[in-house]
Amino acid sequence: MEKEENQNNTVKESREPDNEATNAEESLDTENQKNTDQGVELKEKTKESTPEEKIVELEDKVARTFAEMENQRRRFEKEKEEAFEYGGYSFAKEALNLIDNLERSKQVLESDEKLKNTEALKKSLEHLDIIKKDTISIFEKNNIKAIESLNKKLDPNFHQAMIEIEDNTKEPGTIIQEIQKGFTIKDRLLRPSLVGVSKKTSKKDEKNEENKQNEEDK
Repeated sequence: MEKEENQNNTVKESREPDNEATNAEESLDTENQKNTDQGVELKEKTKESTPEEKIVELEDKVARTFAEMENQRRRFEKEKEEAFEYGGYSFAKEALNLIDNLERSKQVLESDEKLKNTEALKKSLEHLDIIKKDTISIFEKNNIKAIESLNKKLDPNFHQAMIEIEDNTKEPGTIIQEIQKGFTIKDRLLRPSLVGVSKKTSKKDEKNEENKQNEEDK
């Protein structure tokens, strides 16, 4: 009996390696099949192009490269031109304060009761005018020019309306007062002119004016 059991165990043991070998063979076959399938796919993907196709592909790449280089060259040229032409933009904008301060100084001196009608005031104003003219002349040599405003139609690109003034002698929207002078540098706005523009007298005011005139006639 024991002998038979030993024989059965021997048979089982002899069969187990066979099963392991079978499983290993099956795994190897599966792996080989997988590799074969991948090889087929790779061959299909890496199928060689014809010489004509390669030439077309290369021409396309060369054309794209040249187009990108040309775009970069144009951007560089534009940036260089703007840096050369408008490099002093910030400085010029700050320098406009010189003209503003000269104008304020004149107004302060002219409103001083102690200096009115004196020789000192006259000479001071003359010197301030000379400094202002020289400053504007230097600006103009560097393409910084004052914007003409008085009696011009309001242009939002160059003017900023601060107040409306009733005036029937002027077409509505005409600049009749310049509060602060504006300037440009070449074709770029440094700062807009601050202005007052005309508007038609309202009907109520017109009636009041007519009544006043009638009373004066009486």
